[in-house]
Amino acid sequence: MRRLSKILVRLLLLLTALYAIVVAGFYIAMCQPPGVFSSVMTKTPGVVFAIVPFRQMWLRARAGILKVGDQAPDLSLETQDRKSKVQLSSFRGASPVVLIFGSYT
Repeated sequence: MRRLSKILVRLLLLLTALYAIVVAGFYIAMCQPPGVFSSVMTKTPGVVFAIVPFRQMWLRARAGILKVGDQAPDLSLETQDRKSKVQLSSFRGASPVVLIFGSYT
């Protein structure tokens, strides 16, 4: 009986360590650029979504560091016709800018 309880305790410790490693790995992937994270997520089996707290991790990993009044980071986007690029910093001090990421379809 004592031997069985030792085996169960070791198994529980092993599973706990494995779970912590998996959660840490997903958190590190969430902190990477979107292309890296999406490549990890496409290879993730569906059952993992039931046991890893993705929502809480995502909200913490992507919380950002900007505060009210901070300047937005500079970025460059292609125009809709893909013929040129627009740089956010080119509007600084000239006019307000609203960025909408989404689809209207």
